[in-house]
Amino acid sequence: MSNRLKSAPAVSRTQILAEFVRDYLPGARADVAAGELGHIALPMRVAGGRTITTDRTSNAFVYLASGATKLIAKASNGREQIVAFHFAGELVSVPGKSCHSYNLAALVDCDALTMPADELLAIARGDPDFLETLLQNTIGALHRCRDKAVGLGRKNAQERLADFLVGMAMRIGQDQEGACLINLPMSRRDVGDSLGLTIETISRQFGELRELGLVKTAGRSQVFLPDIAGLRNLAGYI
Repeated sequence: MSNRLKSAPAVSRTQILAEFVRDYLPGARADVAAGELGHIALPMRVAGGRTITTDRTSNAFVYLASGATKLIAKASNGREQIVAFHFAGELVSVPGKSCHSYNLAALVDCDALTMPADELLAIARGDPDFLETLLQNTIGALHRCRDKAVGLGRKNAQERLADFLVGMAMRIGQDQEGACLINLPMSRRDVGDSLGLTIETISRQFGELRELGLVKTAGRSQVFLPDIAGLRNLAGYI
């Protein structure tokens, strides 16, 4: 379980770059790469509810130094789909030209670093450790997308929500002696949009999970998971 969800006072450009280097450039060439990054990386502070601006004509990477975001795909007639949630310490790939238009929206106040994908990859090619870190980051995101596709295609509403909560426990949960506490930065509507369910269905499924003793909730965001193993079984994990 991780406890990397942060919403803190704004940090400086130097601090954001330093955090990115710490997380993604552990090798001996880190100082050189950090200098190169300074020429392509744009730091920004984005308020919750606003969009993190990237170049819509080309692919970009966004590093989150703090906060949480949702990646939204837009289709015709104003239809939207939440593709993924991302949290502090993560590097997000935001497509430019694609079959759909993508926006990265801040769920809470965020400190972010935006970088053109082509230029970041050019820097990474000169540092095998950095390239390996980017590859592992990409593989992790791909695995989450595949697991989500299975859920949307083959799992019922209760299994989808259980799967979502297990995933959040792994990424932003706080360990509580075998149990887990999660402070969800997204709304119940966002959870439903992400899972292909209505907000009414999400509320009903939270109620059923509470009756099963697998979930306790407090307010709109705090979720306590007393039995992770039971939740994993309910999610249909093998």
